[in-house]
Amino acid sequence: MAQMPVFSRRSLLHLVGLGSLAGGSVIGARQLRALEPTHHGSSRYSGHQMGTVGRVSTDRFDPHAYLRSWNFSHLPSEARQKLYRETLRPDGTRVREYEIFAVDRELEIAPGVFFPAWTFNGQVPGPTIRATEGDLVRVHFINQGSHPHSIHFHGWHPPVMDGSFESQQVAPGERFTYEFDAEPFGLHLYHCHTVPLKRHIHKGLYGAFIVDPKDGRPPADELVMVMNGFDTNFDAENEVYAVNTIANHYVHEPIRVRVGRLVRIYLINVTEFDLVNSLHLHGMFFDVFRTGTSLVRQDHTDTVMLCQGERAILETTWRYPGEFMFHAHQSEFAELGWMGTFLAEGAARET
Repeated sequence: MAQMPVFSRRSLLHLVGLGSLAGGSVIGARQLRALEPTHHGSSRYSGHQMGTVGRVSTDRFDPHAYLRSWNFSHLPSEARQKLYRETLRPDGTRVREYEIFAVDRELEIAPGVFFPAWTFNGQVPGPTIRATEGDLVRVHFINQGSHPHSIHFHGWHPPVMDGSFESQQVAPGERFTYEFDAEPFGLHLYHCHTVPLKRHIHKGLYGAFIVDPKDGRPPADELVMVMNGFDTNFDAENEVYAVNTIANHYVHEPIRVRVGRLVRIYLINVTEFDLVNSLHLHGMFFDVFRTGTSLVRQDHTDTVMLCQGERAILETTWRYPGEFMFHAHQSEFAELGWMGTFLAEGAARET
């Protein structure tokens, strides 16, 4: 009987359509689509940075919409009200109610590469939940998936709302309501806590949970960025890495920012199978507020390292117009999809 071939992460590059163009052409797993030049000229760098062959449709999940969306703000009003409602209380705080459901869904994470995900509301990462310190958060969760699931929120809450014990798992077809006060302020996350934990997180059951200080933060262009990876051949190693799920999406479609305007990045690492992940920004530095629970910066750097579940708020202001690369500073991760660019627009700032 012929022996089945064994593919390593490196050899799998040529199967999934990822890799350095300097190493030769690559072919997508299900399709052969030419890399289309874009108006900002990303094709100029084809000899210097990796790329994917073709594009992923954003009909089901748009990484650009996800960047600047929380509490379902990207949806039309009528559709949004079915999933999110808020009520002002006499003390000025709000009751924020969410409809969150788990559902199995196949996602295209790179051109022609499809991943059998477990999702919150059909997307990975799940919808960003955002509240102000002191608000009451009420999440109506229904499990429409094929396995038991739960939601575990980072932050203060009663033990009965933890979602981590066997008795707190929600069986397929069942529902549970999580209710707690939003505290402390900072950048948190939520994720399924059903065992085996590494499988439920790796399959996609996680999302960002932002709690704003009562007095808010300085006005800024705010971006949610979740670093994740995908084990496409189930060997406990990731073959595809990304920020916000789709490999190299922000290479082909840069994140637009304005010169002179403060940008705030809510950065979360949920990468499974690797001890750390990182973000490195070219040509500039940023302030780091780890976990976001202090308004005093802890670092001023161009690279931040995070273990799984760790997060940080990054703040910076572009001085110059043009394209600025960002990527993981683990080169392998960058070559496997964790790379992008910012496009800073406007006149250069005087220094």
